[in-house]
Amino acid sequence: MRLLPALLVALLCAVPSMASAQAPAAPASYLLRPARVFDGVSAKPQEGWVVLVRGERIAAVGPAAKVAAPEGTESIELPGTTLIPGLIEGHSHLLLHPYNETSWNDQVLREALALRVARATNHARDTLLAGFTTVRDLGTEGAADADVGLKQAIQQGIIPGPRVLATTRALVATGSYAPKGFAPEWHVPQGAEEADGVDALIRAVRGQMGRGADWIKVYGDYRWGPRGEALPTYSLEELKLIVTTARDGGRPVVVHASSAEGMRRAVLAGVESIEHGDGGTPEVFKLMAQYGVFFCPTLAAGDAIHQYGGWKKGTDPEPEAIQRKRASFRAALAAGVTICNGSDVGVFSHGDNARELELMVGYGMTPLQALKAATSVNARMLHMEDRIGQVKEGLLADLVAVEGDPTQDISSVRRVRFVMKGGTVYRR
Repeated sequence: MRLLPALLVALLCAVPSMASAQAPAAPASYLLRPARVFDGVSAKPQEGWVVLVRGERIAAVGPAAKVAAPEGTESIELPGTTLIPGLIEGHSHLLLHPYNETSWNDQVLREALALRVARATNHARDTLLAGFTTVRDLGTEGAADADVGLKQAIQQGIIPGPRVLATTRALVATGSYAPKGFAPEWHVPQGAEEADGVDALIRAVRGQMGRGADWIKVYGDYRWGPRGEALPTYSLEELKLIVTTARDGGRPVVVHASSAEGMRRAVLAGVESIEHGDGGTPEVFKLMAQYGVFFCPTLAAGDAIHQYGGWKKGTDPEPEAIQRKRASFRAALAAGVTICNGSDVGVFSHGDNARELELMVGYGMTPLQALKAATSVNARMLHMEDRIGQVKEGLLADLVAVEGDPTQDISSVRRVRFVMKGGTVYRR
């Protein structure tokens, strides 16, 4: 007991030194010095440019001699790299993990929501560290509205991750989606929200917006034909109703469609982007170009699924489905459709999002076109071109440095050396 006064005095004397040992505040600004800068829109990178970041935004971009950094700015040297806008993933499923680990059915029916959310926090981190600073998450696949919670956790700094645009549960016509194969007397959880007809569809769209959806996703067709083929699920009138209801709430509509008729109905209904498009024809792609509908081809998902099924890529002949996908992608290119970067990641590993860009180049795009698809084009598709997608004064400081020049070699996007989102450094 006689030691207590002495201990109290020692603790009180220690307080000032403890306070002085606190971590210093983050610098007010950064000056990034890569070998070159690709701004997201130009035909080639600019050699010898630097980027000044103040707070969460880009304060200046240009030749090193013309950008004056204020006192206290931290200079970050990035030799041998190209600084590019933060990459944007247009079709993600943060609540899914690769199907060769666990089948889709078992993820929906056997994995607890808490388990899926815990795993998704790792998916979000891996995505960000791979240089993808914004994702549009297109459905939780049986995990309710958990994507909204992930989005909020990232916004509040609870977990690291990309900026998330959520769609919650997605909309499906009754009986069209999955899991399937159960006795008819059993009602099993569904991977999306079933709704049909005027009243139910209006209620479902409004409910998803009320629970935090930034976009409304609709399955415009699905593999529910008598032979398992993809056939339309919603009528044109139902799709128009969904689009009108969502538009009243300021939300765009994205449609899963792999059949030509499903795609045609989606275009005429006024949707803003179509996913997959495996069965797209030159005529329907011409219609998409005419109406200005964006196209996310999700090449990497099909490529991964066929490899899970035993296809030895590079050794075995290409499966017929892969050949059809390649042909539909080239038809979209030829028709002048605006193609964005959307991979369906979750089918394969999060953080491996670059697979889509590599396949886009392999299927006929130039590296520059693919890189624009993942930056300025996707920003325009998301109605965020005034915030992200370019290295431009006034925009958010979403900046990624990759080794090499991705406008010449798209595989450079895999060699990430630096990641900043909203002015905060996450990888260095």
